[in-house]
Amino acid sequence: MVASTSEQLTALANTTVVVHPLVLLSVTDHHARSVSRTSSKRVVGVLLGQDNGKTVNVANSFAIPFEEDEKDSKTWFLDHNYIEGMYDMFRKVNARERMIGWYHTGPKLRASDQEINDLFKRFIAKPVMVIIDVRPDTVGIPTDAYYAVEEIKDDGTETRKTFLHVPSAIEAEEAEEIGVEHLLRDIKDSTTTTLATRVSEQLASLQGLQSRLRDIHTYLLDVAEGKLPVNHQIIYHLQDALNLLPDLGDATLTQSFTSSTNDELLVVYLSSLLRAVIALHALVDNKATIGRAELEDSADDKEKRAVKADNSNVKESGVSSR
Repeated sequence: MVASTSEQLTALANTTVVVHPLVLLSVTDHHARSVSRTSSKRVVGVLLGQDNGKTVNVANSFAIPFEEDEKDSKTWFLDHNYIEGMYDMFRKVNARERMIGWYHTGPKLRASDQEINDLFKRFIAKPVMVIIDVRPDTVGIPTDAYYAVEEIKDDGTETRKTFLHVPSAIEAEEAEEIGVEHLLRDIKDSTTTTLATRVSEQLASLQGLQSRLRDIHTYLLDVAEGKLPVNHQIIYHLQDALNLLPDLGDATLTQSFTSSTNDELLVVYLSSLLRAVIALHALVDNKATIGRAELEDSADDKEKRAVKADNSNVKESGVSSR
């Protein structure tokens, strides 16, 4: 069933696709086992879970045989008989998990995605397609979810099939959280400090923000040059985001930023002073401890020499008496 009315498009746009960590691990393992690191091939699989209307819960997945011509992406092979057999076996294990869509490792949309999506409509009326980016240098959430829709043009011309991007999120159940915590505990580098970890996380966040801004810049340039049609909904969202930016030309706001920065720098300055005082105190205490230890050692040496001298005198007096 392809969404064509504005009500259906609005309902799909408000749908959130929740992907569980188990699915991410399964897809990453599928890609690592099937594709070499130097190859740009993608892998395809089936997504299982529950469609609750506003939320699509992707709880499980399984890989399927898929071949594609690297030079012509429209030439591909997918074994739908294998899908039927695997889905029957999964349904025997957990009847609550139903087929809700399919995934591929992209990392971007391909020309054959619409044809593959039409194939999955044999099993489900409204399949969701999730692109999972398995590249190790990926910044941000590695998932992008789409629904196939028919785009209605304002000029009344013929509609065309396209994909509607919907929000996606990464969430885990209690059992998955425990497993992920154990996994992170095993791979955590014990040499990194908490401060270094926080700085690296902030750096990754800034890199993700830079990537999103670069995508927005590229999109606006393509729209201005006429390469892409104007999507008013995207323009409205960008306008809302720009309206939330602070007015740095306002003197009151500038003064507030300056005061906040000065307060933070004062805390850093006091922390540096305290650290220096504590280091000096430790140095003086260490020197005093070493001095006391040397005095005790010298006192012990004097006592030992005195005892040795007394023993010598006793021996000498014994020999003279004989």
